[in-house]
Amino acid sequence: QVQLVESGGGLVQPGGSLRLSCAASESIFSIYTMGWYRQAPGKQRELVADITSGGSTNYADSVKGRFTISRDSAKNTVYLQMNSLKPEDTAVYYCKAEPEVWGHADHWGQGTQVTVSS
Repeated sequence: QVQLVESGGGLVQPGGSLRLSCAASESIFSIYTMGWYRQAPGKQRELVADITSGGSTNYADSVKGRFTISRDSAKNTVYLQMNSLKPEDTAVYYCKAEPEVWGHADHWGQGTQVTVSS
């Protein structure tokens, strides 16, 4: 069973930066798309950014130019660098591993809280 553990959340002022990390318990990047999702109170969970096994990235329009997803295969870790944070970025951020091949399941992390407030 793949385990994903997020870290790096916290309280930051508007305009500030945070880097989230998602550590996988095993090497999965070759067959999984890794994604960051977020869920604000009273709202549905939404995709923030993802990166395929081939390295292609995709971003929500609301974070383009401010957030960057990356990965370190040697560390089995995916990152989300968040710059120019806004209050509307406040949410619980989740890491997801979505398989690109048959026979494997989705995996989610437990989430990390990001609060943008002065």
